[in-house]
Amino acid sequence: MPNVKVVDMTGKEVGEINLNDAVFGAEVNGVLLHTVVRAYLANQRQGTQSTLTRSEVSGGGKKPWRQKGTGRARQGSTRSPQWTHGGIALGPKPRCYRVTLNKKIKRAALCSALSDKVANGKLIVVDAITANEYKTKTMVSMLNSIGAEKKSLVVLPEVDAKVIKSLSNIPGVKSAQATAINVYDILNADTFVVTKAAAEKIGEVYA
Repeated sequence: MPNVKVVDMTGKEVGEINLNDAVFGAEVNGVLLHTVVRAYLANQRQGTQSTLTRSEVSGGGKKPWRQKGTGRARQGSTRSPQWTHGGIALGPKPRCYRVTLNKKIKRAALCSALSDKVANGKLIVVDAITANEYKTKTMVSMLNSIGAEKKSLVVLPEVDAKVIKSLSNIPGVKSAQATAINVYDILNADTFVVTKAAAEKIGEVYA
């Protein structure tokens, strides 16, 4: 069972926590992580791109010149793909990029991503993250004190408007709730910062 030290918002060690072995001590499966991240990114695509075909471009109703005798190539419309302002041949049309994965795969990948952070020492457990006011400076000071200066994912046990709003102005920092984390955000962050209560909740929910 992974044993990680717990620090306060000033970076001072205040105790230890035994993390759930099934969630934070699982085997890291690179193929599974790749599959889930690709599915996540594909599902972010809107698929609304659209080009006009020759039938959708305005104009081109009249044959440009007669079929034979001009010495030029035969043309039926000025809106064919080879003409300037013509339609697009085989261009993109609206489509759905959605990829569906079953719950077992997504849960296994999440445990794999969390275990990777623990194995590489990129998981920081904070006793509690609180804010008395909407102040970005407080959160910047906290992240610097605990050693999370780069891209970080801060996970809270529940919604805390003051903390979330204070974190939102910091470049590269993202916040989430314990029950709404995803593999992409975990892997994309250099440091995974989680409160003690959130770590316990993650262990309960995803075990």
